[in-house]
Amino acid sequence: MIKVDLITGFLGSGKTTFIKKYAQYLVDQGLKIGIIENDYGAVNVDMMLLDDILGDKCGLEMIAGGCDLDCHRRRFKTKLIAMGMLGYDRIIIEPSGIYDVDEFFDVLYESPLDNWYEIGNVIAIVDALLENNLSKESNYILASEVANAGCVILSHVQDTTNERISETIQHINKALIDVKCHRQIKDEVITRIWDDLNDDDYQHILECGYVAEDYLKFGFQNDDAFQSLYFMHVHMSKDEIQSIAMKILHDTSCGEVMRIKGFIQIENQWYELNATKHNMTFNEISVGQEIIIVIGEHLNEQNIQSYFAHKAVH
Repeated sequence: MIKVDLITGFLGSGKTTFIKKYAQYLVDQGLKIGIIENDYGAVNVDMMLLDDILGDKCGLEMIAGGCDLDCHRRRFKTKLIAMGMLGYDRIIIEPSGIYDVDEFFDVLYESPLDNWYEIGNVIAIVDALLENNLSKESNYILASEVANAGCVILSHVQDTTNERISETIQHINKALIDVKCHRQIKDEVITRIWDDLNDDDYQHILECGYVAEDYLKFGFQNDDAFQSLYFMHVHMSKDEIQSIAMKILHDTSCGEVMRIKGFIQIENQWYELNATKHNMTFNEISVGQEIIIVIGEHLNEQNIQSYFAHKAVH
């Protein structure tokens, strides 16, 4: 049977970056890997970041966003049926940062998938610089993503202190308590810098499995709280886009902006922007698409759009 791993993590936690490292490790072990990408919203940007690991031993498929839960579940099941015939040894699923983990378990227990696939690992990526004042909705999503994880891997640990890491773990455990989950995480948290992960670390991750935990389902619809806004054909300098991204992230009149990501082209070179309140990367990339995506809660489209006036087509 083909094992399927789910890599969860809230908006901007670093799921795609981890998947590149994890998939490369599996490919180096001689395995043929399939990756399913599902971004929040109708345009998938993160899948472009995986382009450099693709080849005969690593394939990438996309589930289009921008649909309701039933539609998404049908697309997910159809994609898995198709990939079951392609000879993969393992499938890695990266859902959006806003995802109901129960969908993963429910679909894989349905026929005929239950005859082809088995659940491997549920791995939760959490930013070591996790915001302290997350909304009730965001804390619920955090808890739901961690509740069933076989291991929790902290990102951006090189950018913070041991004290801040301890605060983040306490925050996760408080979020679990708030949803009536009896689990508290401790030993299953990996706090190593990702560039320092060795074969023993990856083998531990590969064997982490998942945990069967119940928690109180919080009755809200993702579309009611979380939004994504798209700005096409953005033309700015590096300094301009970085400055504007930070201003939007910290401007409360724009709503609770959690992540800004996308690509811009400067003098025929593509660059990838990925920004949260505490971390920003701006890296060269081989392929791109002229788009900036702003993701968050209760966004004020007019105020955000004003930052891109005369700089983009909305």
